[in-house]
Amino acid sequence: MNEKEIIARRVARELKDGDRVNLGIGLPTLVAQYLAPSIHVFFHSENGIIGMSPLPGEGFEDINLTDAGGRPVGALPGACAFDSAFSFGMIRGGHLDLTVLGGLEVDELGRLANWMVPGFMIPGMGGAMDLVTGARRVIVAMTHRSRTGSKIVPRCTLPITSVRRVELIVTELAVIRPTENGLVLLETAPGVSVREVMEATEANLMPGPGLAV
Repeated sequence: MNEKEIIARRVARELKDGDRVNLGIGLPTLVAQYLAPSIHVFFHSENGIIGMSPLPGEGFEDINLTDAGGRPVGALPGACAFDSAFSFGMIRGGHLDLTVLGGLEVDELGRLANWMVPGFMIPGMGGAMDLVTGARRVIVAMTHRSRTGSKIVPRCTLPITSVRRVELIVTELAVIRPTENGLVLLETAPGVSVREVMEATEANLMPGPGLAV
């Protein structure tokens, strides 16, 4: 499995039957592919749909039915489409159980930075700020390191998305829970040692129950 598949498969295990779930652009959209058949969730996109599904097959693309990143999607029976104002009303009103977002950095306070890199052109902030603030639970799905170093840092150097602490960080190496006392390493990926995770992480990590360096 490649890094993205490892991350998406692990995040999919966090989804519960009946959840209303927003998947961010990029890696998070892969999560829907690895959902257990017994789990039925309602996937939401901030551009105005709830009840998304993967395309049933090639040739079923419809330019009027896409996710927030413009990727063609399918729709389950009972799916609903609406305008952006209603969609963001759902987000800001606290009606989403979970959002899965990509990340550029997460720090020891559990703050996420994922919407811009200074000096680079961006199309806009999208729904990230609303989602991190409004969803009941926030999971960050991202690779553990970038080309320049650890993405889990003592303090974010990039503009933060929200002051809210996210609930979980899932990378190809580990699952980490931010708490008021710092970052707790909950589990490591198969074949990855606690020491390897520590060495790949710039921020301080506290091993959770059953884990030792």
